[in-house]
Amino acid sequence: MNYSPCAIIPIYNHGKTIEAVVDAMHLQDLKCFIIDDGSDASTQESLQQLIKKYPDVTLLRLPTNSGKGVAVTLAFEKAFEAGYSHGLQIDADGQHSCDDVDKLLNLSTSKPMSLISGSPIYDDSIPKARLYGRYITHFWVWIETLSFKIKDSMCGFRVYPLEACCNLMKKTHIGSHMDFDTEIIVKLFWQGVSVEFIPTRVIYPQDGISNFRALKDNIAITKMHSRLFLGMLLRLPRLLGRKFSSNHSLEITNKLTTEKKLDTHWSSQQERGNHFGLSLILAAYRLFGRRSFIIMLYPIIGYFFLTGKTARGYSQQFLRRVYIRDKQSFAKAPNWLDSFRHFMSFGRAGIDKLSSWMGDIAPESIKFVDRQEFDKLVQSKKGAVFIGSHLGNLELGRALSKYESNLVINAIVFSNNAQKFSAQLKRANPEYDVNLIQISNLGPDMAMRLKEKVDKGEVLVIVGDRTSTSVAGRVNYVPFLGDLAPFPQGPFIIASLMDCPVYLMFCLQDGNQHKIYFEKFSSKGISLPRKQRQKILQQIIERYALRLEHYALRFPFQWFNFFDFWNSDKVQREQKHSLSSNE
Repeated sequence: MNYSPCAIIPIYNHGKTIEAVVDAMHLQDLKCFIIDDGSDASTQESLQQLIKKYPDVTLLRLPTNSGKGVAVTLAFEKAFEAGYSHGLQIDADGQHSCDDVDKLLNLSTSKPMSLISGSPIYDDSIPKARLYGRYITHFWVWIETLSFKIKDSMCGFRVYPLEACCNLMKKTHIGSHMDFDTEIIVKLFWQGVSVEFIPTRVIYPQDGISNFRALKDNIAITKMHSRLFLGMLLRLPRLLGRKFSSNHSLEITNKLTTEKKLDTHWSSQQERGNHFGLSLILAAYRLFGRRSFIIMLYPIIGYFFLTGKTARGYSQQFLRRVYIRDKQSFAKAPNWLDSFRHFMSFGRAGIDKLSSWMGDIAPESIKFVDRQEFDKLVQSKKGAVFIGSHLGNLELGRALSKYESNLVINAIVFSNNAQKFSAQLKRANPEYDVNLIQISNLGPDMAMRLKEKVDKGEVLVIVGDRTSTSVAGRVNYVPFLGDLAPFPQGPFIIASLMDCPVYLMFCLQDGNQHKIYFEKFSSKGISLPRKQRQKILQQIIERYALRLEHYALRFPFQWFNFFDFWNSDKVQREQKHSLSSNE
């Protein structure tokens, strides 16, 4: 069948706006199929006048209001029977930008087997409840498809391949109301139809008529997601197989590339997910709350566990090291179920971070094992350095600044991932008040800036278990879980420059309670005289690694370094050496 598009316009009581939409379709030389979904007398009169103006318009009428899905389905069948290959679906209320019709059709012409959809760009006219509701649906669609390819599943501005749609509708039920747009795009994706998106402006006119039924449509959408989630589980092997198959060529390329290039250091790697995904998670957390969000965590973590081969391997590597070091940590050698538990612990820690900064974790639920040292510090009003790690949830420890009016906390970070996370949380909760200081290179200016903060009685928090790309090679290899591991010099050098007390802080979940282990590391600060600098630095880092190992053996599932911890700095140093040689 040759490429032959038409316009499909469902209408329900939008008699005042339909003519402008049909005018725009006429300018595109598109045959229009209008489906009147039981509109009122005024709209029916407007449609009669429109037919007089454009005799080639096909008007289909439903005797009673049956829902958008029913109307569009009928139009698909009639248009396909009439010989059209593609249907441009556009709403009758004027929300969609007719100026973008050309863009959708041009892309559809070049990719006729694909579904081409608008990706909405909203202005301030969109109701916030509708906006957050869309975020939640996108979130579930990503789970139901095991993919981030569907950027927006609710936009009604699309070009459909009609044959694929009609074949699908013969085999399965599609939602009859506002659940239609989402359900059909997910089920087409399941059938192997690719989806492409084009940004398009969408407005909500002040005098516009909304046909969204708050209670009934939300119930229908909830039922739809339940069906789609179960459908995803039934199709799980096929979806994963298709995902791996589609990435097969890329994986081969990556393997060939890694034979020539060394692995990227952890702090240079992009985190899985994106800025929009974080916004969506925050919206979902706000809407559903903590308990419901924990239930959602299982399919999300399951997806990342199944598709994250590299992280899964390093999880198992770490757990095996713990088992070999201390057989009491596990009843038997760790298996893949233990690794999944490790992933789930990471996900729960993420929810705890959200809960903390959204004000849902009360300070009394975070217990100090021994608060005496911490109280002494707060009362002294002196600055200090806290050295933490990626064992446990350091964010909960930082949250103490929210409840301790005399405590100002500055978190030092080596990558911009934390900066992005912090910026999002500040927008979500203005009371989020931990300052982040990103360090790419510790020069005199930065050292002076940090010293000024400590002198004012503020606290610097820094992790002591990860190196950064800018300081590769500036590590000490010390014993950790039965082997030598690279630990950065930077945190301890920074502490020595501050000339203030240094503490270790680990915030760990013990049963249903979060506990803070707060230990004095050096009451008079760290001194690194030049002649003995390397020797003392080695001793200090060994002391830190020993304490980290102590807690890692007690709480192995709260170790959140999902990379080759024992070789990470060696890889980065060799990579820099290779680049220098090529120059």
